[in-house]
Amino acid sequence: MNNDTARNIIKKALDFADGESISFAFQGGEPTLCGVEFFKTFCDTVNELNNKNSTIYYGLQTNGTLIDNKWAKFFKENNFLIGLSLDGNYENNSFRIDEKGNNAYYKITKAAEILTKNNVDFNILTVLTGKCADNIDDILSYFKEKGFKYLQFIPCLRPFGDNSESELYMTPGQYTNFLIHGFNFYVKEYVRDNYTSIRYFDNLVHLYLGNPTEQCGMCGHCMHQFVAEGNGNIYPCDFYCTDEWLLGNINNEKENFDTLAHCDKAIEFLRESLKIREECKKCRLYPLCRGGGCKRSREDRDYCESYKAFFKACLPLFRVFINERK
Repeated sequence: MNNDTARNIIKKALDFADGESISFAFQGGEPTLCGVEFFKTFCDTVNELNNKNSTIYYGLQTNGTLIDNKWAKFFKENNFLIGLSLDGNYENNSFRIDEKGNNAYYKITKAAEILTKNNVDFNILTVLTGKCADNIDDILSYFKEKGFKYLQFIPCLRPFGDNSESELYMTPGQYTNFLIHGFNFYVKEYVRDNYTSIRYFDNLVHLYLGNPTEQCGMCGHCMHQFVAEGNGNIYPCDFYCTDEWLLGNINNEKENFDTLAHCDKAIEFLRESLKIREECKKCRLYPLCRGGGCKRSREDRDYCESYKAFFKACLPLFRVFINERK
């Protein structure tokens, strides 16, 4: 992304927010390949144009291999929340390789040390593969040993139209294993007064308590994310950056985030996510499951039986969180 496109995004986002808060989240590929100067210019431009004093939140998702003290100091100075991709210990991180084809584990854990030393807030992002689901007990024990307290598990999805099977993609049985074993760990740490945030389970507890969720897809329908690609193309979701769902381009003088939010395709995208399957309407678990969560995950594989097995095994455990109701 060049600085002109970035400036258009910033200006039109601030106009759209009209003084309300904005989150700018950077993903790739690997966003640090842009170099720290791009992000410095981005933040300087936000400060220059933020005439209505919107509260600004920054996030960046990285594989960590380029993180050094220069990056960490920049993140700290600008209050970035970092998502650091790590799938567990060396063995479980085997899918994450560097440019030479080697396991990137040591580069990633070095990045975690640098971020910690510079007091940068970061979450651990783990791709939930079949291998990960099979080894979830070991992975969670490792994260506990390392002192990582904020975890996100992101299901590995097959490309659209791909029905292939491999250890990258979870079977329903593997997902059941992750849900039951992961939630038991989550509850035990909470009861021991050693709470560890696992984002998906945090949001399930919110649903159980009747509180709103914060994770997109968990509420049972989609929301606009305004994903901007390098050329200024805007899409409603990072899972749907496809020609079918191209909303427009932010460099077009006639388009802004208000027109993009209310265009026919944006409305159709939200409307599609509101459809509920007949079997879900009759299911007593729907208030918690919300039809299987994110629409993109549902399109990849039906995990209905996984959710039923999970709630059958773990629903009583939700009661330990009853005092968290707000």
